[in-house]
Parts: sequence; structure tokens; C-alpha cells
Amino acid sequence: MLPCPAHGLTLQDKQQTTKILLGCGATIQEINAVRKHISQVKGGRLAQLANPSTLISLILSDVIGDSLDCIASGPTAPDGSTFNDCLRILERYGVQDRIPSTVKTYLEKGTKGEIEETPKTDDPVFDRIQNVIVGSNSLAVKAANQKADDLGYHSLILSSDIEGDTREAAKMHVSIAKKILSTGHPVPRPVCIVSGGETTVTARGRGLGGHNQEFALAAAMAMDGLENVVALSGGTDGTDGVTDAAGAIADGETVQRGRQMGLETDRYLQDNDSYHFFQPLGDLLMTGPTLTNVMDLRLMLVG
Repeated sequence: MLPCPAHGLTLQDKQQTTKILLGCGATIQEINAVRKHISQVKGGRLAQLANPSTLISLILSDVIGDSLDCIASGPTAPDGSTFNDCLRILERYGVQDRIPSTVKTYLEKGTKGEIEETPKTDDPVFDRIQNVIVGSNSLAVKAANQKADDLGYHSLILSSDIEGDTREAAKMHVSIAKKILSTGHPVPRPVCIVSGGETTVTARGRGLGGHNQEFALAAAMAMDGLENVVALSGGTDGTDGVTDAAGAIADGETVQRGRQMGLETDRYLQDNDSYHFFQPLGDLLMTGPTLTNVMDLRLMLVG
């Protein structure tokens, strides 16, 4: 962690702002745009502070597309976003009146030029900066693909850049599995479908969970009664949302097993309470902290 709130802001201001943005469905790029502009070190400002020293950053990418200005909010990379972008993001998701007033006032001052913008591509502070990506989601997906091949599966990589609503992503994955079951295309069984990236959840309920657990719950509903298919969705950092689980596992019997225990999938999904659905089933993915993060990994086995 590298928190250093901008002058006049507190760590609590940043935490509250981040929590609200995470809960409204904003992408990680949008969240980081705001976080960069309320920090003394993000958005290239660490490079600014280190200037004129030579600085080398070894980077683990946890964002779609491995954009240097988004990873860890880009402390040593030029920032492509602006104060104006930040206000538009808040307005787009209707949270401009929910974030701390100190943050809103600070961003508004930035749009008026009263606060210096984050350094951009042509800023000389980056002349002696070297940014090197040493780990990414695409590398994790390739490793999973290789392991599937070693185990005798026909592997199918969908993408390492999947984002958007996690429920829709789950339905898409299941539809591909159904296609393989019914036609044997695009690859013959047994198949291991691999995908990466990071989906989002729009929090409407008050339950406990994360986008990986919600992916698994939505997938369970989409493949209810389906035989010979199992899905896993997990965060490579070992945590999902604010839970101690990395994700969850589901198959065609998950919904029925839950019903036998008095757990109705619709209610748990509506309340964003996937954790408490999978916990009594024993189907949470519990890895503990992995001490790294290259976003999410999703696997579907079609036997």
C-alpha cells in the first residue's frame, strides 16, 4: 500500500471515496483516476518527487490492458486523466453528493487550476524513469492454459481482458460451455475454458461477497441441472471483496444443494450475499493471502 493523501485530505476521505466508487460499479480505471488526483504520490507524482534521480519500477499489473498509468494508480507513470475527468466520473455514477465534501471541493479546485494537475507524458520528470512489468493477468492465464494442457484438457482461452458486469460475464461463460456440450465446438471435450480480467458488481443489497463469488453464484443459476460442468472464479490475491475467500466453485448441482439447505439463489444474488450462500455448502475458494495480485482467474471444466 502506498497511501499519501493530498494536502487537506485525510486517509479516511480517500477510503470513503474508494468505497463509494467500488460500490457504484465504476471500473478500476475510473476509480484510479479519482484516487490519483487526491494523492501526493499517485498519478506520476512519485516520479515528480524522485526527480532528477533515476528510478526503476518493477510492476505487477492488476488492471485490464496493463496500462502503466492505472496500475497502483501509476505513481511513476504519466497520468492520462484530469480533474475534469474525475468530476465527470462522479456525475456518471451519481455519487458526487455522496463522497466526502472535502474531496469534492478539492477536485473542483483542480478543475479551476487552483491545484496543479498530475504530470503528463511530455513532463521531463519521466526522462529518467523505467517502468518494467514483471507479472500480469495474461501470464497467469497462459500458465493456467499450460497446466490444463498438461492434464489432458483441450484448453480454450477466452481473454485476459474480460470486464463489465460479473453476472453477464457468468452467463456468457456458461453459454460457451453449453455450446461445447451440445456441439463439440469450438473445441472437443474435455475442455478447460480459461479467462482473466476483472469484472464489477453493482452493490444493491447489504450482503457479503465479491465479484468472483457473485460470478460463481450467477454461473450456478445459469447452469442449474447441467451435467459435467464446473466453474471456478477467484482473485489471484486470495481475497474477494472484503471477505476471507478468494472466490467460489459452482456446478450444475449447486442450486439444488442450496435449496435442500434452505438457501434460495435468487434472494442471495439480489442481496449481493454470495459469501453466505457458498459458505454452508463448503464451496468457497479459500487460499489465504497470496501476497500478489494480477486480477482474477476463471476456469470452467467441461467433461
